[in-house]
Amino acid sequence: MSQKIKSIIQASVDVKQQILNNETLIQTVNDCVEIIVQAFKNGNKVLFCGNGGSAADAQHLAAEFSGRFYTDRKALPAEALHCNTSYLTAVANDYSYDVVYARLLDGIGNTGDVIIGLSTSGNSNNIIKAFEVAHDKNITTIAFTGATGGKMKTLSNYLLNVPSTDTPRIQESHILLGHIICQLVEEQLF
Repeated sequence: MSQKIKSIIQASVDVKQQILNNETLIQTVNDCVEIIVQAFKNGNKVLFCGNGGSAADAQHLAAEFSGRFYTDRKALPAEALHCNTSYLTAVANDYSYDVVYARLLDGIGNTGDVIIGLSTSGNSNNIIKAFEVAHDKNITTIAFTGATGGKMKTLSNYLLNVPSTDTPRIQESHILLGHIICQLVEEQLF
């Protein structure tokens, strides 16, 4: 059992080592920090979406902005789009689960906002549809995905595609990259 535990930890370390050595990915993280800082400075908001574990990660990262990360400071306008369960279940029931994020983004998203979609496959239809709405509304799209980027690759302004096809390792790296972004945005603003 101990060897299995060590092998899982090593797999996580290996993915993070690949990220560390990927200058393109590091530059994209830097670009995401800059675009989010500018959005907040302009009075815009950052919205998050995901499904399952990625929804939990989306909510976690939104809370880092709207609550705090390291610094006692004012709240930043950030929210995960799945948190209103009455809305989510009504739209999924009356229309389709595929439009739950697109419909809400169309209602509350504004030019200059940022939407961050987390999908390990990059193929989540509800996030793809939200990114399509984002393009129509001039909302910046940031995709957190696995290795290929999936269908979200061509719809994202910024692609953070973790070099793995293993869902838990991808999600662990999404939180790592998300925390880096939150820390650097907070440092630049405060």
